[in-house]
Amino acid sequence: MEIRKIRNLAALCLIAIALVISSCGKQEKKSIDENALSGTINISGAFALYPMTVAWADSFMKLNPDVRINISAGGAGKGMTDALTGLVDIGMFSRGISDEEKAKGAFHVAVTRDAVLPVVSANNPVLKQLLEQGLKKQDFINIFLDNKTETWGELCKVNNNNKVIVYTRSDACGAAEMWGKYLGKDQESLIGTGVFGDPGIAEAVKKDINGIGYNNVIYVYDSKTRKPYQGLEIIPLDLNENGKIDSDENFYQSMDSIMKAITLNKYPSPPARDLYFITNGKPSNQLVIEFIKWILTSGQAMVEQAGYVNLTQKQIDAELTKLQ
Repeated sequence: MEIRKIRNLAALCLIAIALVISSCGKQEKKSIDENALSGTINISGAFALYPMTVAWADSFMKLNPDVRINISAGGAGKGMTDALTGLVDIGMFSRGISDEEKAKGAFHVAVTRDAVLPVVSANNPVLKQLLEQGLKKQDFINIFLDNKTETWGELCKVNNNNKVIVYTRSDACGAAEMWGKYLGKDQESLIGTGVFGDPGIAEAVKKDINGIGYNNVIYVYDSKTRKPYQGLEIIPLDLNENGKIDSDENFYQSMDSIMKAITLNKYPSPPARDLYFITNGKPSNQLVIEFIKWILTSGQAMVEQAGYVNLTQKQIDAELTKLQ
């Protein structure tokens, strides 16, 4: 009789322990589910930031299967407008934010850095001279602002009568604004045949042996090979204006070499610049906040491989503080 009581008591204890374990498991699962991120983020804007944002979004969605991020490129101007009017949660932006834009509610967070580069066709008739001599800032001013340079021979002081054909951006964008600022003006001051988007400029210049334009780094170099895209060449900047490209000005051979030059401020700013996410006021959507925080922390490990320049730790700390 006593043995039967002991067995019954032991059985009851085992059942109680099983119920506790089961309950704990359910509570733990419930806690995990409650903390999991879910929802949709809509993003539009700068071509400059589009490839990087796509890479970030893909990784973030793999980590958070219940999150959906939709991204479209259309120029920095579209990104700002869409963010301020509530059409998207985040606008991709590729120039400094004006006081007027801030007054309208534009809240900005720097997420990475890149630069705008002057480009020509790999079949340009004076390519050898361009690569050896580079161009001074005044040369670019004559081409893109004042329309004073008519032929490539005139530009490089050689015998060539091919006319210089200028391409610029038709859409409101950071690349054009930063290139204009490098020359002392703005996008509206740039002359040339208007072409939509970074891919459009690159394609137009590749096909026109007499063409000249400007592109963001990611549209000049292949992030896999780290070399310039076939058919496109970068015009070196003659920064000390001595009529030749010295060794410390020659950093265009690969994506890695131009990124290092941007990091060390050897390539001037502008046209180097920070790239931003824009929201309508300080973000209150927790999913948006967590996505931006992830980009400023774990996501920075993806930046260099994708063809962009990492923010400094000081910058990262400052941007994270803004989100608190």
